Parts: sequence; structure tokens; C-alpha cells
Amino acid sequence: MIHKRKIYGFMCDIYGHLNNANYLYLYEEARAEGLEEIGIPIRLLNQRDISIYLTEINLKFLKSVMLEDTVKIKSKIIKYNKLKSVWEQKMYNSNNELCNIATVTGVFVKNGKPFRIPNDIYDIIKNFVTKDNEL
Repeated sequence: MIHKRKIYGFMCDIYGHLNNANYLYLYEEARAEGLEEIGIPIRLLNQRDISIYLTEINLKFLKSVMLEDTVKIKSKIIKYNKLKSVWEQKMYNSNNELCNIATVTGVFVKNGKPFRIPNDIYDIIKNFVTKDNEL
């Protein structure tokens, strides 16, 4: 899954770098598009009263992302089971240089409690992930 986004001034700090908080925003945007792309849009999860709560985020900053650059975010699910999934997301600048790596863990939740997703949703994830990365 690939998501592209131009970096505007309101997203940057006073030095013209992408503000740290906006990395999280862009990664969230890319995951939402990724879920839609594989057939599990947030709208569908909401209709079934299923949420995804993030439990852990790790960001590794390698190179600054600058004002007016267009970044490319590559997202993939690297581990999964019926209760949670772990995503790896990588952000590249317009020179295709790796700038940031995010590892994000999310738990499926229903009625405020961890929830094992039904087989139809699990099968979509399983069919999308090319190798066996089950937790």
C-alpha cells in the first residue's frame, strides 16, 4: 500500500521540517487508506461496531522531511491475528530517501473491550498479507 502526500507549511515546525506530531497524522491517514484498499474501510468496521485502538507506536527518525516535499508512505501488515495487527510504515522523501520508520500495533475492540474479529475480516487480512505473519 502506498500513500503520497505533499508537506505544507501548517504541517511544519519553525525550521521548515515536518512537525513530529504530523508524522503520526500522516501514518494514520496512510493506514486508513490502506484498510480501504484491502477491503476493510473504517466505515465498514464502524457499521459492525468494531474499532481499532492503537496500543503502541514506535517512530525511528532517519532524515528530515522538509516543507513542500512530497512524501511516499509504504504500509504493510507485518504480524496479525484475530485480536491485533502490527503495521510497518516507511516514509520516503521525493528523492526516495528513507526518512522515517513506524511500527504500529493496534487491537480490535468492540464495546470497549478487546475483540476477536470475525472470520470474514480476518480472511481479508490473511489474503492480503502474502507470507504467514500470524502472531
